Amino acid sequence: MWFAGTGRYVSKPKRIGVFGGTFDPIHKGHLAIAHAACEQAQLDKVLFVIAANPPHKHGNAITPAPLRVAMTEAAIAGEKRFEVSRIELDRKGPSYSADTLRRLHELLSPVELYFIVGYDSALDLPRWRQPDEILRLSKLLVAPRPDLKAPLPGMVAKRGGMLKMEEYPVSSSEIREHMERGEDMNAWLPPPTAAFIAEKGLYHAGG
Repeated sequence: MWFAGTGRYVSKPKRIGVFGGTFDPIHKGHLAIAHAACEQAQLDKVLFVIAANPPHKHGNAITPAPLRVAMTEAAIAGEKRFEVSRIELDRKGPSYSADTLRRLHELLSPVELYFIVGYDSALDLPRWRQPDEILRLSKLLVAPRPDLKAPLPGMVAKRGGMLKMEEYPVSSSEIREHMERGEDMNAWLPPPTAAFIAEKGLYHAGG
Protein backbone atom coordinates (compact mmCIF):
# COMPACT_ATOMS: atom_id res chain seq x y z
CA MET A 1 0.00 0.00 0.00
CA TRP A 2 1.39 3.44 -1.04
CA PHE A 3 1.26 6.14 1.62
CA ALA A 4 1.23 9.60 0.04
CA GLY A 5 3.82 11.96 1.49
CA THR A 6 6.02 9.18 2.84
CA GLY A 7 7.58 8.16 -0.45
CA ARG A 8 7.40 4.50 0.47
CA TYR A 9 5.24 1.44 0.45
CA VAL A 10 3.94 0.13 3.76
CA SER A 11 2.72 -3.43 3.98
CA LYS A 12 -0.93 -3.77 4.88
CA PRO A 13 -1.22 -6.06 7.93
CA LYS A 14 -2.48 -9.51 7.09
CA ARG A 15 -5.55 -10.73 8.94
CA ILE A 16 -4.73 -14.13 10.38
CA GLY A 17 -7.07 -16.39 12.32
CA VAL A 18 -5.48 -18.45 15.09
CA PHE A 19 -7.52 -21.57 15.78
CA GLY A 20 -5.94 -23.59 18.57
CA GLY A 21 -6.88 -27.00 19.84
CA THR A 22 -5.89 -30.61 20.25
CA PHE A 23 -7.98 -31.51 17.17
CA ASP A 24 -8.37 -35.02 18.57
CA PRO A 25 -9.93 -35.54 16.10
CA ILE A 26 -10.64 -32.57 13.86
CA HIS A 27 -14.28 -32.67 12.73
CA LYS A 28 -16.65 -30.89 10.37
CA GLY A 29 -17.59 -28.39 13.06
CA HIS A 30 -13.99 -27.14 13.23
CA LEU A 31 -14.01 -26.59 9.47
CA ALA A 32 -17.37 -24.78 9.63
CA ILE A 33 -15.98 -22.45 12.30
CA ALA A 34 -12.85 -21.73 10.24
CA HIS A 35 -14.92 -20.99 7.13
CA ALA A 36 -17.26 -18.69 9.09
CA ALA A 37 -14.28 -16.84 10.57
CA CYS A 38 -12.69 -16.40 7.14
CA GLU A 39 -15.82 -14.98 5.59
CA GLN A 40 -17.09 -12.84 8.45
CA ALA A 41 -13.72 -11.38 9.54
CA GLN A 42 -12.30 -11.30 6.00
CA LEU A 43 -9.27 -13.32 7.05
CA ASP A 44 -6.36 -13.96 4.73
CA LYS A 45 -5.56 -17.24 6.46
CA VAL A 46 -6.53 -19.49 9.35
CA LEU A 47 -3.76 -21.27 11.25
CA PHE A 48 -4.82 -24.53 12.89
CA VAL A 49 -2.47 -24.47 15.88
CA ILE A 50 -2.06 -28.02 17.15
CA ALA A 51 -1.68 -27.99 20.94
CA ALA A 52 1.16 -30.03 22.40
CA ASN A 53 0.42 -29.90 26.12
CA PRO A 54 -2.79 -27.94 26.81
CA PRO A 55 -2.87 -26.92 30.51
CA HIS A 56 -6.66 -27.26 30.77
CA LYS A 57 -6.55 -30.93 29.67
CA HIS A 58 -4.01 -32.07 32.22
CA GLY A 59 -4.27 -35.79 32.91
CA ASN A 60 -6.36 -36.59 29.83
CA ALA A 61 -4.92 -39.00 27.28
CA ILE A 62 -4.19 -37.24 24.00
CA THR A 63 -3.49 -38.90 20.65
CA PRO A 64 0.20 -38.47 19.68
CA ALA A 65 0.90 -35.16 17.97
CA PRO A 66 2.09 -36.59 14.62
CA LEU A 67 -1.27 -38.36 14.19
CA ARG A 68 -3.26 -35.24 15.10
CA VAL A 69 -1.18 -33.20 12.65
CA ALA A 70 -1.78 -35.76 9.90
CA MET A 71 -5.54 -35.85 10.58
CA THR A 72 -5.74 -32.07 10.43
CA GLU A 73 -3.62 -31.79 7.29
CA ALA A 74 -5.84 -34.36 5.61
CA ALA A 75 -8.97 -32.42 6.59
CA ILE A 76 -7.78 -29.07 5.21
CA ALA A 77 -6.02 -30.32 2.06
CA GLY A 78 -7.10 -28.16 -0.86
CA GLU A 79 -8.20 -25.25 1.34
CA LYS A 80 -5.88 -22.43 0.26
CA ARG A 81 -6.60 -20.24 3.30
CA PHE A 82 -6.13 -23.02 5.86
CA GLU A 83 -2.74 -24.09 7.22
CA VAL A 84 -1.49 -26.29 10.05
CA SER A 85 0.89 -24.60 12.49
CA ARG A 86 3.36 -26.57 14.62
CA ILE A 87 4.36 -23.52 16.69
CA GLU A 88 3.19 -25.09 19.97
CA LEU A 89 4.47 -28.56 19.11
CA ASP A 90 7.95 -27.16 18.48
CA ARG A 91 7.99 -25.25 21.77
CA LYS A 92 8.73 -27.08 25.00
CA GLY A 93 6.36 -26.88 27.95
CA PRO A 94 2.63 -26.15 28.24
CA SER A 95 0.78 -24.57 25.31
CA TYR A 96 -0.18 -21.13 26.64
CA SER A 97 -2.17 -19.02 24.19
CA ALA A 98 -0.55 -15.74 25.24
CA ASP A 99 2.90 -17.15 24.39
CA THR A 100 1.67 -18.40 21.03
CA LEU A 101 0.06 -15.10 20.05
CA ARG A 102 3.14 -13.16 21.12
CA ARG A 103 5.39 -15.39 19.02
CA LEU A 104 3.09 -15.15 16.00
CA HIS A 105 3.27 -11.36 16.18
CA GLU A 106 7.06 -11.62 16.15
CA LEU A 107 7.06 -13.98 13.17
CA LEU A 108 4.30 -12.44 11.04
CA SER A 109 4.36 -8.69 11.78
CA PRO A 110 2.70 -6.60 10.46
CA VAL A 111 -0.31 -8.72 11.30
CA GLU A 112 -3.77 -8.55 12.86
CA LEU A 113 -4.49 -11.73 14.81
CA TYR A 114 -8.00 -13.09 15.36
CA PHE A 115 -8.15 -15.71 18.09
CA ILE A 116 -10.87 -18.25 17.26
CA VAL A 117 -12.41 -19.94 20.31
CA GLY A 118 -15.52 -21.83 21.30
CA TYR A 119 -18.09 -20.25 23.60
CA ASP A 120 -16.95 -22.45 26.49
CA SER A 121 -13.37 -21.20 26.14
CA ALA A 122 -14.54 -17.59 25.88
CA LEU A 123 -16.45 -17.92 29.15
CA ASP A 124 -13.39 -19.36 30.87
CA LEU A 125 -10.80 -17.02 29.32
CA PRO A 126 -10.51 -14.65 32.34
CA ARG A 127 -9.07 -17.64 34.26
CA TRP A 128 -6.46 -18.42 31.60
CA ARG A 129 -2.82 -17.40 31.92
CA GLN A 130 -2.38 -13.71 30.98
CA PRO A 131 -5.91 -13.07 29.66
CA ASP A 132 -5.22 -9.33 29.29
CA GLU A 133 -2.26 -10.14 27.06
CA ILE A 134 -4.38 -12.46 24.92
CA LEU A 135 -6.91 -9.68 24.41
CA ARG A 136 -4.19 -7.12 23.71
CA LEU A 137 -2.58 -9.29 21.06
CA SER A 138 -5.76 -10.42 19.31
CA LYS A 139 -9.42 -9.93 18.69
CA LEU A 140 -11.70 -12.82 19.58
CA LEU A 141 -13.99 -14.67 17.21
CA VAL A 142 -16.35 -16.78 19.31
CA ALA A 143 -18.16 -19.83 17.97
CA PRO A 144 -21.55 -20.62 19.54
CA ARG A 145 -22.21 -23.78 21.55
CA PRO A 146 -25.70 -25.31 21.76
CA ASP A 147 -25.47 -25.95 25.52
CA LEU A 148 -24.13 -22.53 26.56
CA LYS A 149 -26.10 -19.27 26.74
CA ALA A 150 -24.42 -17.42 29.63
CA PRO A 151 -23.29 -13.85 28.84
CA LEU A 152 -19.64 -13.40 27.95
CA PRO A 153 -17.40 -11.78 30.60
CA GLY A 154 -17.06 -8.03 30.09
CA MET A 155 -13.38 -8.10 29.18
CA VAL A 156 -14.09 -10.75 26.53
CA ALA A 157 -17.19 -9.08 25.11
CA LYS A 158 -15.25 -5.84 24.50
CA ARG A 159 -12.69 -7.60 22.30
CA GLY A 160 -14.86 -10.37 20.93
CA GLY A 161 -17.40 -10.92 18.23
CA MET A 162 -19.81 -13.83 17.86
CA LEU A 163 -19.61 -15.84 14.67
CA LYS A 164 -22.97 -16.12 12.94
CA MET A 165 -23.30 -19.81 12.21
CA GLU A 166 -25.22 -22.92 13.12
CA GLU A 167 -24.24 -24.47 16.42
CA TYR A 168 -22.38 -27.75 15.96
CA PRO A 169 -23.91 -30.47 18.15
CA VAL A 170 -20.89 -32.79 18.60
CA SER A 171 -17.47 -32.26 20.19
CA SER A 172 -14.21 -34.13 19.60
CA SER A 173 -14.48 -35.82 23.00
CA GLU A 174 -18.00 -37.03 22.19
CA ILE A 175 -16.82 -38.36 18.83
CA ARG A 176 -14.04 -40.29 20.57
CA GLU A 177 -16.44 -41.71 23.15
CA HIS A 178 -18.90 -42.90 20.49
CA MET A 179 -16.13 -44.43 18.38
CA GLU A 180 -14.67 -46.22 21.41
CA ARG A 181 -18.10 -47.87 21.79
CA GLY A 182 -17.86 -49.04 18.19
CA GLU A 183 -20.31 -46.49 16.78
CA ASP A 184 -19.86 -45.04 13.29
CA MET A 185 -19.16 -41.29 13.51
CA ASN A 186 -17.99 -40.75 9.93
CA ALA A 187 -20.91 -38.40 9.23
CA TRP A 188 -19.27 -35.88 11.59
CA LEU A 189 -15.76 -36.20 10.16
CA PRO A 190 -14.15 -34.85 6.98
CA PRO A 191 -13.84 -37.90 4.68
CA PRO A 192 -10.01 -37.77 4.48
CA THR A 193 -9.82 -37.67 8.27
CA ALA A 194 -12.28 -40.56 8.62
CA ALA A 195 -10.17 -42.59 6.18
CA PHE A 196 -6.99 -41.82 8.14
CA ILE A 197 -8.62 -42.81 11.44
CA ALA A 198 -9.78 -46.12 9.93
CA GLU A 199 -6.36 -46.80 8.44
CA LYS A 200 -4.58 -46.21 11.76
CA GLY A 201 -7.24 -47.86 13.91
CA LEU A 202 -7.66 -44.81 16.14
CA TYR A 203 -10.28 -44.32 18.87
CA HIS A 204 -11.45 -47.93 19.02
CA ALA A 205 -11.81 -49.73 22.34
CA GLY A 206 -8.64 -51.60 23.12
CA GLY A 207 -6.88 -49.83 20.23
